[in-house]
Amino acid sequence: MSNREITRLEVMQRLKDKRLRQQEASHMLDISVRHVRRLFRAYKDQGPPGLISKRRGKPSHNQLDPETVQEAIDLICKHYQDFGPTLAHEKLTEKHDLRLSRESVRRIMIAEEWWKPKRAKQPETHQMRERRACFGELVQIDGSDHDWFEGRGPRCTLLVYIDDATGQLGELWFVPEETFFGYCEASRHYFERFGKPVAFYSDKHGIFRVNQPRPLGTTSGLTQFGRAMQELEVEIICANTPQAKGRIERANQTLQDRLVKELRLWGISDIDSANDFLTEFRQDYNRRFAVVPRSTHDAHRPLLKNENLDSVLTHQENRTLSKNLTIQFNHVIYQIKSKRPDYAMRKAQVTVCENAQGEVTILYKNNPLAYTIYQKSPRQAEVVDTKSLDRHIKTPKSPPANHPWRHYGTHLNGKPIQEVLTSAAD
Repeated sequence: MSNREITRLEVMQRLKDKRLRQQEASHMLDISVRHVRRLFRAYKDQGPPGLISKRRGKPSHNQLDPETVQEAIDLICKHYQDFGPTLAHEKLTEKHDLRLSRESVRRIMIAEEWWKPKRAKQPETHQMRERRACFGELVQIDGSDHDWFEGRGPRCTLLVYIDDATGQLGELWFVPEETFFGYCEASRHYFERFGKPVAFYSDKHGIFRVNQPRPLGTTSGLTQFGRAMQELEVEIICANTPQAKGRIERANQTLQDRLVKELRLWGISDIDSANDFLTEFRQDYNRRFAVVPRSTHDAHRPLLKNENLDSVLTHQENRTLSKNLTIQFNHVIYQIKSKRPDYAMRKAQVTVCENAQGEVTILYKNNPLAYTIYQKSPRQAEVVDTKSLDRHIKTPKSPPANHPWRHYGTHLNGKPIQEVLTSAAD
């Protein structure tokens, strides 16, 4: 008997001994008086066994149909064996029209040992930060380096833009590695779709923040991305710890689970096809996980007519023209062509702009100058970021099986040495 049934037995004994009234028994057992009468009648007829539930040991009337369970097992085993229960439940409902509850899928996957329930970790105590009130008031940005194609394609980085107020994905963009031009392309898509947010919230990556005390080659103390956002009046805020931007860190974990499996189901194995698919995935993600902000005001600002993204989102450096009107940029010497006298532009300050395609524009008072390439300097040692160091190390390729090097010392005049020695002995 269960503890509840033992308690009922004690109350029935007191009722039988007339030491308790039925009204008092109903209050003690938290049941109706009519139910007390039924229990007392069963106790008088059958004794203590009459208080035991008749449903114990019998299958539930609401249990799943064995054929439905077997169909779910077959589909999960074939397509979704490494999925989580929640994602597997969504795919069974959307793609196969199999109506099961999420907990039923979870129990099936646990029984088949495809998924193990995780023990809840002791939560760490962090200072709670409330979501921003308006859409576009704060946008968290980060790059997630992961094997997104599970070995079917090259390892790459996903740039993620998520709104702090709504949890809505504003932009997703695959790039080979986390670079300034990669963020420029993703930011361009975001600006053209929503407008300019009030601020970007990022980590302390060198793209967003100058981490050296006295950086060489910078006079303003801004990175190239910081300079571009300053021209667009978008503030950059750097988080001190990963926990401070936990919303995008948790979103990266969700994307590394859901997006990887979606790319596998759609058979996508390259960056271009994945970027085409991201629009549909982003809309589905926002439909599932985005929340309503506390304020209906949209804090995004439209792009102004004088804010040319083609010019702003470029790598820019200042140079001083020499006496013969030449400058050096990226180991290349550029000769300025001008109709003015040479002395008129000597020591003039110009701005060199380079876009993602490597095209160079030289601006003087915001006007482009004509130039010719005078000389290319020899290639020097390249400065590489720590995150992208492995991609720049090129391992030597092994020679093919039929390469002459593999037969060095084993052949003479095109014949194996052993064959030549045997014929000479004969």
